Amino acid sequence: MTNRSRPLALFDLDGTLADSAHRQRFLERRPKDWDAFFAAAPQDPPLAEGVALALEYARECEVLYLTGRPERCREDTAAWIAAQDLPEGRILMRRDDDRRPARRTKLEKLRALAEGREVRVLVDDDALVCDDARRAGFTVVRAHWGATSAALKAAQEREGRT
Repeated sequence: MTNRSRPLALFDLDGTLADSAHRQRFLERRPKDWDAFFAAAPQDPPLAEGVALALEYARECEVLYLTGRPERCREDTAAWIAAQDLPEGRILMRRDDDRRPARRTKLEKLRALAEGREVRVLVDDDALVCDDARRAGFTVVRAHWGATSAALKAAQEREGRT
């Protein structure tokens, strides 16, 4: 049960809470191996800076996870969040067939959430997501602590995959 009076804190996963560097190699080959990329996600080490920030915001906010991962990854994603002792929270994912850029899908979800609740913060590593959210009036913390390859950045923006 959520407490609708608490503000929301939204956290991205890959590059913000989860260190996806070990699996980015699957996006550097042609064709990209999306199945292998997502299959390796349960082995992601946590990013200490992101986890600490999520725990800090959980004191005053309801934490939600806003990820570009496709819906088919929900079970693995939920298990990973629980295994890291992160705050419980809804996981907002991309439809399996949605290939829009992450900045569009995430901003759409942010705006919908803000219609009924205060969105205290978005924490994300994607510069384009952060820039668009900031321009739309949201408070943003850019996660600079994760390693993101050029292949992953392209996947987020041009291929709408994560």
